[in-house]
Amino acid sequence: MEKAIVIGATGGTGAAITEELVKRGIRTIAFGRSRQKLEHFAGKLGNPAHLTLAVGEAMRPDDIVAQAGGADVLFHCANVPYNEMVNKLIPLGESVMEAAERLAIKVVAIDGIYPYGRKQMDLVTEEHPKQPHTKKGKVRLDYERMLFSKRWSKVKVMIVRLPDYYGPTANEASYLGSTLEAIAAGKMAFFVGNMHVPREFVYLPDAAAMVAELAGKDFAYGQNWNIPGAGIISGREIVRIAQAASGHVKPVIPLKKLGLSMLGMSVPVMKEVIEMLYLTEDPLTLSGDKYKRLIGPITATPFQDGITSTVLALKSRASFAQ
Repeated sequence: MEKAIVIGATGGTGAAITEELVKRGIRTIAFGRSRQKLEHFAGKLGNPAHLTLAVGEAMRPDDIVAQAGGADVLFHCANVPYNEMVNKLIPLGESVMEAAERLAIKVVAIDGIYPYGRKQMDLVTEEHPKQPHTKKGKVRLDYERMLFSKRWSKVKVMIVRLPDYYGPTANEASYLGSTLEAIAAGKMAFFVGNMHVPREFVYLPDAAAMVAELAGKDFAYGQNWNIPGAGIISGREIVRIAQAASGHVKPVIPLKKLGLSMLGMSVPVMKEVIEMLYLTEDPLTLSGDKYKRLIGPITATPFQDGITSTVLALKSRASFAQ
């Protein structure tokens, strides 16, 4: 991998991957819709000479092709809001793949665990049956089929699957992102799902490092890859660590079906979370065996360190913005 373009470079996963690529000295094009956000992001990275900013719309293949600038790997990190997933996810993916086909470029698509459906093994490998029972899981499985379709004869594709994530770049698209932001700001916070059941979260800088390793391996394309976190942790323990780091102890309210339904009256995206609550009661935990066997050791920052670093970064960002 000599040069990369990251679609959705200012989002949670896109920002983490862009930062990792820049840190590795790889020439990188950060592609996004907002020049202001791109320039702010580049400033946070120190405006490195090997980072290029590209403004465009991922739903327009021509925009991507015009900005790709000789890249040999495309990271597809753009996403759509929960409440628009059914209608917009696949058109977005098709736009990116059409551009990739014209560019004859490798594609690393970042996705989640929804297509697996309910847990059928303790540690979920890439061979876990894909039997989604939710509309989001079903559309995500259709999305996978589209990515691996024979329509794209000039593209090599891999899908990298992450569990729920957290980190300094995580935003409202992450279940935990808004919780940690509120705790860092000393505000009352919401926690989506059951706070007593331990479940898996991955620290985004760790995920980005492993994604970058995969992207550089030609044999890794044409496959699914699971990226595990540093184990499992309950919401109560997350809150304890986050509050200790922030120095604030304000209420953290768990949101289950009733609470999400009520919030959904004014924030439509919250209502869309309800069908995925099963993952907070009977969570999936990803196996990293394939990655360890074929790529190398799992990068796994302990939760104590990752959550503390995230909260301190969010506090610093909030102070700077004031």
